[in-house]
Amino acid sequence: MLQKSPASPPVSDLAIPHAEGVSNDDFRAAMSRLAAGVVLVTAHDPDDGPRGEDVGMTATAFVSVSLDPPLVLVSLRNGSRMDDLLTDVPVWAVSILGENQRHIAGRFAMKNRVSDRLLFADLPYARGEESGAPLMGGALATLECRTESRVVAGDHTLVVGRVLTVGAVAPAGGPLTYYQGKYRQLS
Repeated sequence: MLQKSPASPPVSDLAIPHAEGVSNDDFRAAMSRLAAGVVLVTAHDPDDGPRGEDVGMTATAFVSVSLDPPLVLVSLRNGSRMDDLLTDVPVWAVSILGENQRHIAGRFAMKNRVSDRLLFADLPYARGEESGAPLMGGALATLECRTESRVVAGDHTLVVGRVLTVGAVAPAGGPLTYYQGKYRQLS
């Protein structure tokens, strides 16, 4: 069952000071020491234009939550296009990127882009049967998900998705990772 997020807290509630001694810079520096896998989260917005539009975003805050049932979690910045879209569209997809797909991660991590249509234009992808969302060709694995719940957590929304389909490929190379503010390869 899809659970809606509560309304965003008033701005005054977001201004609560951090715990003593923890600044944004300190927290960011500490968390940059945690290596993370890189994924592309995609969804199809059927209401954007006559044929709809595909939307994508790079994410590093993506984890497996449960095996039974199969659940994953992705963290979305509050008010981002993907956060807004997944409030209304219950199905979405994830492509786990390989080390040779750094260009895809960089492309969909750009801020203030005008349209995602151009970002998908020259990329090989298949459309998911369950979600209708793009699944990147050459990805290490792909998942199609249906939102189970949404939880507002600070300036992000945690979206838990039930995995509907899994596709895996075996390209050469390892996963794309993100560490200390840069995309990296395992060595």
